[in-house]
Amino acid sequence: SLDIPLLVVALATNPTLTDELKPIDAVTGGALGRALGRRDFRGARDETLHLSGGEKGIQRVLFVGMGAAGDRVASLRRAGALAGRQANKLGVGRLAFFAGAMTATEVEAAGLGLIAGAWDFKEMKTAPPADEQRAPLEAATLLVPDSNAGQTGVKAASAIGEGHSLARRLGMLPGNVCTPDYLADTARDIAQRHGMKVTVLGRKEMEAEKMGSFLCVAQGTSQDPKLIALEYRKGGDAKTVALVGKGLCFDSGGISIKPAQGMEWMKFDMCGAAGVLGATEAIARLELP
Repeated sequence: SLDIPLLVVALATNPTLTDELKPIDAVTGGALGRALGRRDFRGARDETLHLSGGEKGIQRVLFVGMGAAGDRVASLRRAGALAGRQANKLGVGRLAFFAGAMTATEVEAAGLGLIAGAWDFKEMKTAPPADEQRAPLEAATLLVPDSNAGQTGVKAASAIGEGHSLARRLGMLPGNVCTPDYLADTARDIAQRHGMKVTVLGRKEMEAEKMGSFLCVAQGTSQDPKLIALEYRKGGDAKTVALVGKGLCFDSGGISIKPAQGMEWMKFDMCGAAGVLGATEAIARLELP
C-alpha cells in the first residue's frame, strides 16, 4: 500500500531474501531475489543497487549497504546520507527509508543522515538549465514498527538537522556576505524565534571592556567587529554550560602565512561561531533542560 517515488532499504553485509524483503522482491519482479542470489549486491558499506518498481506504489527501490555488523547507529547515519544524495540526483522529491526495527537513537541517526545527504548549497550558484534541474529531496518517511521510537527519533533528527544546516550554510557563505553583522543578525533571529536573550557588543563596547586582543584582529577591516552572546535559560539550578566559537569571518592574517592556493578556505575560519549558532538552534528546538 506504500505509494512512494523511492523506497530506500538499508542492509548489512550478506543480506538474504527475508520475509520483510519478499514484498519488495515482488514489486521489482523478482529482481531483488535474483540480485541477492547472484551476489550482485552484498551489503558492503556504501554499496548501492537501484531497481525499478511499478508505475504506481513503490516506483523505485534503492538498496544501500551498511557493511559488517558493528556501530549500527553510525552505519544508519552514513546510509541515510548516501540515500539523501542519491535522491537528489534522481529528483524524486520524497522517499521512504526502511532498515528493519530501529530504536529512537537509530531513527535519529538515519534522519540526520538523510538531512545531511540532501543538503545542498545552491544560493550562490547559477542554476542549471530548466531541463537539467532535478527536484530536491523535501520529505522522507522512516518506516519503523515502533511509532513512539519513530516519533522521538524524527523529532530529534529534525531539531539537530536544522542546527547542522544553519551552521553549514553560514560556513559556505563567502566572507563579503557572512560578515560580523550577518552573524549578529543570525543570532538575533535565533533569539527571537526561541525566546532567548541576545547581547551584541560592537567596537565601542569592546573598547570600554578593554578587549585589546580581540580588537587588534579586527583592525584590518572596515567591518565593525561583534561579540555575540546567546543565552538559553532552561537549565534551572544546573551549572552554566558555555559554548565558545571563533567567528573570524575572513582571516587575512592567516593568508599571509599560508600558500595562496589556500586563500578560498579562509572563509571557514568562522565555523566555530557557526557551530555554536547551529548548536544553539538545535538545543532550543530540542527544548533541552
